[in-house]
This record gives sequence, C-alpha cells and structure tokens, in this order.
Amino acid sequence: MDLLAVLDDAVAALKAHLDAGDRSQGWTDELRREIQEEISTHRSALRRHGRWTARYLSPNLDRWMADEGVLPGRLHDLVADVQRRFVEAAEPA
Repeated sequence: MDLLAVLDDAVAALKAHLDAGDRSQGWTDELRREIQEEISTHRSALRRHGRWTARYLSPNLDRWMADEGVLPGRLHDLVADVQRRFVEAAEPA
C-alpha cells in the first residue's frame, strides 16, 4: 500500500468516534482531531507537491502520542505506521 493510501485510511479511522477501548488507551476527542488534522495536512502537501516533499514533513506523531500518554492499541498502531511510512518515504530512493 502506498503512502497516500495509508494516509487516507488513517484520516478515515481518526474521523470516526472513539470507542471505550480507545479512550482507555488515552485517546481524547481533541487529540484524535489534532492528529487527524496533522495527517490530513501532510497528505494534502504530498498530493499537491509530490512524494519528494515527505523529506520536509516530519510529523513526530510517535513523540506526540508518548507525550500525551497514549497506550498501544488500534489507533496507536495506525498512527505509528503513518510515522514509519513518512520516515521511509523521506529516505533517498
């Protein structure tokens, strides 16, 4: 799956309401919206300017989740995958 498809899936998942499991892992509606907006903004930049812009986008989503005390789970894994794919896309081909 390419980077834009992963970002599309992440944005869609983060737009959905949180369930009890997500909340118990430390997610709040505000954090969910903020991370969704960050991913959406980066996705738009990639669509407009091309994949090469990934090297200039450094979302630091993993650190953000750690700072907020988010525990591993469904959304954490999804956002961590987005972070990993941004790092991979930024590496020279």
